[in-house]
Amino acid sequence: MESTTALDALSALSQATRLGAFRLLVRHEPEGLAAGAVAQHLGVPANTLSVHLGVLTRAGLVSFDKRGREVIYRADIDQVRALALFLMKDCCGGDAAACAPLIAELSTC
Repeated sequence: MESTTALDALSALSQATRLGAFRLLVRHEPEGLAAGAVAQHLGVPANTLSVHLGVLTRAGLVSFDKRGREVIYRADIDQVRALALFLMKDCCGGDAAACAPLIAELSTC
């Protein structure tokens, strides 16, 4: 992952509604959620949520599929994994034992 891609993803997640939407979508993997359901869960107007989902989509954290009149959003778990690996690449100076608890925690997801 390039630094600019990581910065885009981190920037997209640095706003409360977007972070909430992303975390909600992660909880609903692999089925995803309709945009209306996301708006309802978060208590935000649909047009406001649309802007936030657009930011997450452009950052590569969220993808969507159209099913008839519904738009189903999903968290892009592979992109999240790439971001986590980018952030942790040089973790603990290469000491695998020091990183083991973190790796174990990430592996239980």
